[in-house]
Amino acid sequence: MHTARSKSFAYVADDEELSSGKKVGRLQLFDIPHKKKDGSPLTTKATEIMEKLKDKRAEYEAIASSDSSVNLDDIDNQIITKVLGLKRYSRAQAEVQRLKDQMAKMQVSAVEQIAQLKIEATSREAEAQRKYEELQLQLKAEAVAKKVEASRIYDEL
Repeated sequence: MHTARSKSFAYVADDEELSSGKKVGRLQLFDIPHKKKDGSPLTTKATEIMEKLKDKRAEYEAIASSDSSVNLDDIDNQIITKVLGLKRYSRAQAEVQRLKDQMAKMQVSAVEQIAQLKIEATSREAEAQRKYEELQLQLKAEAVAKKVEASRIYDEL
């Protein structure tokens, strides 16, 4: 999952859409977490990237206005790929895959731990049952021994 500080990008987009009432594009989604509360960019690198994104957007819009075959729905993706490059996108994909793999390992580990805990619980339950039955036998033996002792004392009287 991509994040913007402590919030996911999806959460940031939802917040922005609720507050502005407009759909948030990928370019806006880049800007939001890279700006301070006063609206200024967080870093000079962010400033440079935002300027390049803005310039590329203007370039694509100029092309789109004269060429109806340009797909405006995918324009943000194209701009981000051009400015940030596929390498950065691939790193993000690799990170997503790494996190998915990590989650899968954690799931497997959790399932294995649950299975182990069930085995241990079953073993403890069997041990408790065995001890219970052993104590029951001891109580019965003691009860029989007391009856025999009581009977012997009664016979002696």
